[in-house]
Amino acid sequence: MDTSHLITHIEALIFASEKPLTALDIVDLINNAFGLLDDRIALDQVETSIEGIREKYASEFYPFELRQSGGGWQFLTKRAYHQTIAQLNGDKFLKRLSTAALETLAIIAYKQPITKSEIEAIRGVSSDYSIQKLLEKELIIITGRNEAIPGKPLVYGTSRHFMDYFGLNSADQLPKIDDILASQIVEPTLVQAEHFEVEKGEVLAVSEEGQLVQKSTEDDASDADPASSQDPGA
Repeated sequence: MDTSHLITHIEALIFASEKPLTALDIVDLINNAFGLLDDRIALDQVETSIEGIREKYASEFYPFELRQSGGGWQFLTKRAYHQTIAQLNGDKFLKRLSTAALETLAIIAYKQPITKSEIEAIRGVSSDYSIQKLLEKELIIITGRNEAIPGKPLVYGTSRHFMDYFGLNSADQLPKIDDILASQIVEPTLVQAEHFEVEKGEVLAVSEEGQLVQKSTEDDASDADPASSQDPGA
């Protein structure tokens, strides 16, 4: 099968499929469709064709593109058209997720499979409403029950739609928590006292005028409120 013929069949398969297709899926489907024995399609032929299709639809003339998402290849609309096509699904996708829903979704994504009580233990508040909204938006699914816990509570995990929504192929592509925390570290600002030396037993303080001044530890002790050391419940 020549390349141009192969490309059109790959496009048709990806377009018609209800789920993402991997390159291996496409190899098997095409070989089965044509009953090829002597001239079977190879994986490298499909991968080369897919790259050509991807470059073709990356052009600004098309409102959709070929992307690897949800574990395979799919035709997806480009970001510039998301607001327009979201109207087809009503308010469900037009509204942004609340902070509570995002927190709950993040916990599920990183800790799945996880029960509602485990989510609430991490958040410290009830998560019934957030979980319900995430289920309605099909970002999470019920994956079963935890048989090891009394009552066998429901267990939640992210859905394939979650992978599509965030452009992921698997949960392994989620940002590492250590990387996220490292990016949020704020380095302390070094302040140089240019007009005086700081002696041992002295600390810097900010005056009412916003100037740096020296303040001895003895001043701290004399300024302390004696009542502040008392038990507030006394």
